[in-house]
Amino acid sequence: MSAPHVSLPDPTHLPNLPGLPPPDPRTSPYTGWTRAHWEAIADRLLDALTPYASPGLAQYRLPGPPSHSGPWSDGLEGFARSFLLAAFRIAGSGGRRTPGLIERYAAGLASGTDPHSPDRWPPITDRGQPMVEAASVAIALHETRPWIWDRLDDRVRQRIADWLGGFVGAVVNDSNWRLFQVITEEFLASVGAPHSRHEIDAGLARLEDWYRGDGWYTDGDGRKFDYYNAWALHLYPVLWARIAGPRADPRLVAEHRTRLRSLLHDHQHFFGADGAPLHQGRSLTYRFATAAPLWAGVLADATPLPPGRTRRLASGALKHFAERGVPDERGLLTLGWYRSFLPVTQRYSGPASPYWASKAFLGLLLPAGHPVWTVPEEPGPVETGDVRRALPAPGWLLHSTAADGIVRLVNHGSDRLPPPPATSDDSPHYARLAYSSATAPETPPAPHTGPDNHIALLAPDGTPTPRGRIHPLAVEGARAASWHRAVLPGGGEGHRIETVSAVHGPWEVRVHRVEAPPGTPVREGGWAVADDTGPPTGRTGPCRALARRADGLTSAIVGLHGWQDAGAAVTHAVGTNAYGHHSATPHLTLPAHPGGTHLLVTLVVLSADPEVNGGDPHARGSGTRVRVTAAGEVEIRFPDGTLERVPR
Repeated sequence: MSAPHVSLPDPTHLPNLPGLPPPDPRTSPYTGWTRAHWEAIADRLLDALTPYASPGLAQYRLPGPPSHSGPWSDGLEGFARSFLLAAFRIAGSGGRRTPGLIERYAAGLASGTDPHSPDRWPPITDRGQPMVEAASVAIALHETRPWIWDRLDDRVRQRIADWLGGFVGAVVNDSNWRLFQVITEEFLASVGAPHSRHEIDAGLARLEDWYRGDGWYTDGDGRKFDYYNAWALHLYPVLWARIAGPRADPRLVAEHRTRLRSLLHDHQHFFGADGAPLHQGRSLTYRFATAAPLWAGVLADATPLPPGRTRRLASGALKHFAERGVPDERGLLTLGWYRSFLPVTQRYSGPASPYWASKAFLGLLLPAGHPVWTVPEEPGPVETGDVRRALPAPGWLLHSTAADGIVRLVNHGSDRLPPPPATSDDSPHYARLAYSSATAPETPPAPHTGPDNHIALLAPDGTPTPRGRIHPLAVEGARAASWHRAVLPGGGEGHRIETVSAVHGPWEVRVHRVEAPPGTPVREGGWAVADDTGPPTGRTGPCRALARRADGLTSAIVGLHGWQDAGAAVTHAVGTNAYGHHSATPHLTLPAHPGGTHLLVTLVVLSADPEVNGGDPHARGSGTRVRVTAAGEVEIRFPDGTLERVPR
């Protein structure tokens, strides 16, 4: 069974986006959206910012809680990130059909770099947030060079170069921030301003240190894998090459293109049939910025995807959020996912941070007659058949199902922790065993944590142990494995929990070998499902629990081995999930670990396929069988008869 086409509602059903063009089902049979829709949304986003502009147009002070950098920096962020969007719109139209944009941002550049202006920008200093925004300004200046930079007064150009020049010799965070320095100083080189070629080369060389193969980088030392691969670590080298031109080492440019092509082989699988990006990692409030590398691959001639699939995936992501109230009724991108939802933000997130979503509009730089805009859309991978894809570099195993269009990612490798001996808080956006395009992790206020997609020992007061640092073991075929230490209060170095995940279709079987003191409770949770319309329903039975959303999306967990006498429950919550106000998570609790190493085998399922649901609310588990051999091997037989063996 293949997934149905995404619905094509009448544009009047999107009240936050008035004036959208009618859908074009001939050219875009999956989304109905064309370049005209991208241009209309870009215009809506830019127009909606004008009430929040400072008098000199150099800052946009949007409503919402300030970032840890403060309102002054946040105002610059509003200018820089929207300037990026304006630049793609201006350049994509050849400087035409963008009334007032050129003048608006030229005025802001003059005012923001005037040290005597009340609109002046904060300076670029060591590890300061203006470093991030400077890169967006530099990219936008390069892409609009004929219409803005070349027409600015010499004194304004000098002030801009002086402000951007704060990067030269400054200390930069050792992460994707190194590329902000590369971009900014390369732009300075392009206009004959002072810069450091050594710093540019060193930043590009540092990127080499983080490459882990198959198109994947870690964002700094450690195991930091997330969408920053897509909207930073691959995107900025492409944009750097556009700025550097003949100054760029052609061998390095070719290598970056090869790696981007490799990433896109994987990245195309991260979108559900409804356009939703897989929900994992930090800075998720950038939303449809996940589409940026799709366009970058076309711009750099570094994509393995046919043009119709590129547009289908990118337009699907943009439309997914548009149909769910993004932007809001004011035309603003808020701090959240669909609605405003601060738990998906970080300390550095300010009211204008979501405008890094501007990167999704990179495709406007491609001519209107380019095949990526003109050929008919092609289905995404999730729509043409079930997919299982091993991603050894980040330690992930992806499995998606065409019947319900859901993408699921099993996580045995990304924890975003610095290398030992450093420690860090356990983030629900990295520490969970699995993520999907249809769910978000539970994010209750600290120090609390949800039970979803996590196995934990329970302290006497019921507090669960965190997953903490993930130690990958293997990712191949249908299996992925890792281990972590579960540290109880007073438990010293902790107790090893080794987990092997075996996937097939919508099913995941987790084989845990759990060390714990005798009598310690052990809890494992399935997927959290969430809904704005009302609380999901819950059902429990012997060693099994289920939560179901009104539209049929269902999460189930079943104890297949070692869970004898386990309690089953469904935990309901309010206001803790990015996908809906009401959420529910099914979970099992073993009341007393026998001591030593105990084998637990669990089935977890997330599905919206009625054929998987069946008439019995627990039917997902009834067809999965497990046998443990004398040698400790676990034989798993999935409901369709597929056999998978997990060795001791």
